[in-house]
Amino acid sequence: MSHPTSLRLPDEVRARLNDESRRIASAPSSLAVVLIDEGLKMRRFPGIVFRDGPTGRRAGLARGPDVWEIVRDLKRHSAEDDPIRLVSEETGLAPELIGLAADYYALFPDEIDSRIAADARAYEELRALAERRQRLLSV
Repeated sequence: MSHPTSLRLPDEVRARLNDESRRIASAPSSLAVVLIDEGLKMRRFPGIVFRDGPTGRRAGLARGPDVWEIVRDLKRHSAEDDPIRLVSEETGLAPELIGLAADYYALFPDEIDSRIAADARAYEELRALAERRQRLLSV
């Protein structure tokens, strides 16, 4: 559910919002919602940033991979004694950064789980394509 909220924006902020919304073909109000949401998340989790990519904007470590990639690896090691240590050893990332990603996931699991699921679907599509190509080339 959403509720109308009135904001007074300085002229220069409003101009930048309008310019960016035109650049990305989005309504200024929609862009403002995204930016406010991301800004609040980044304040809550210093070290988390949001970046653009072919599948849209996603949370990531400021100097590292996307949060979903870390969580995917943590889930892979969930039966182990210390998944954070194992992922840290595999990736070379400090355990504190792995913990930061895990903490972000604890508050926003749907956001991260949908990214993990999308990656799994993309992998399966590429695997199926490679198999079809191999069958065609083997004829």
